[in-house]
Amino acid sequence: MLSILLPTDFSENSMNAIKYALEFFKYQKTEFYFMHAYRNEFYDHEELVSRDVFDEVLNKVKNESQNNLKNLLDTVHELAPNPRFTYHIISANNTLVEEANAIADKHNIDLIVMGTKGKSNERHIVFGSHTFQVLKYVKCPVLAIPSNYKNTQPKEILFPTNYLIPYKRRELKLLSVLAKSYRSNIHVLYVSTSNKLSIRQEDNKTFIKETLSNNTVHFCHEESKKIADTIKSCIEDKKIDLITMINTQHSFLEDLLFPSTIDKVSLGLEIPLLAMQNTAR
Repeated sequence: MLSILLPTDFSENSMNAIKYALEFFKYQKTEFYFMHAYRNEFYDHEELVSRDVFDEVLNKVKNESQNNLKNLLDTVHELAPNPRFTYHIISANNTLVEEANAIADKHNIDLIVMGTKGKSNERHIVFGSHTFQVLKYVKCPVLAIPSNYKNTQPKEILFPTNYLIPYKRRELKLLSVLAKSYRSNIHVLYVSTSNKLSIRQEDNKTFIKETLSNNTVHFCHEESKKIADTIKSCIEDKKIDLITMINTQHSFLEDLLFPSTIDKVSLGLEIPLLAMQNTAR
C-alpha cells in the first residue's frame, strides 16, 4: 500500500494535482491524506487587528479549514469512488513545511503530490513559494504537477544523474513502482564531456540498474558541458512525460531550482517533476 500526502490550499491548481493523483494511482492500493495547514492564513487574516480577537479569528480560520476539507472529501468521493483508496483529512494550525514533515514521519508517507503553483498562479514563476519550500525542506519525495496538466500515463521518464550520489533504495523503488504501473521507459541520462566513470560512479550505476531491474531502463550518455540545455533537449527529443531528479546539495535539481537557470531551462512548466530527497527517514 502507498501512503500519499496531498497538501491543499483549495485552489484550482491544488485541485488539479489531486485529480491527477486520483487518476495516476487508480490501480494502486493507496491511503490519501488531504492536509490544510492554516497558520499563515490565520496570521495574515484581515480581521486579526488586535490580540483581543485572537481566539475568535483562530476559531473562524480553523472552522473554515475543517469545512473546506470536508467539502473537498465529498468531491473526492464523487470523483473517485475507488475501493482501493482510503481517505483522511488533516486540518492543522501549523506551517506547511512543519506539518508536512510531521505527517510524513507519523504516517510513513511515500510521496507528496502537489501543484507547482497555488493560489497566486503567477505566470513568470515556475514553482510557487509553498511548492519551493516543500521541495527544499520536506524529507519526502515530491511529485509536482503543473497547472492544467492532464497526462496521467507517463510513457517516457527522464532520470538525469551524475552517478555520484549514493541513492536510497526506498526512493528508487518508488520510481520503479510508478514506472511499472504504466510500463514506462526510464531514460537514465549522464551528461559529461567524458564517458569514463570512476569506481564510485560505476557502483552507483550498478545500484540503479539492480534496483530498477523490473523496469525498462535505457542508459544514455551525452557529451556536453551544458547540463541544463542537454536535459531540455532530451525532454523534447524523447517526448518525456515526467522528469525525476535527486534533490541534494549541488545536484542538478538544486541548480535548476534557482531562477537564473530555471528561466533558461523552463523545467517544471510543462511536465511533472518527481523530486527524490535522498535523505534518511
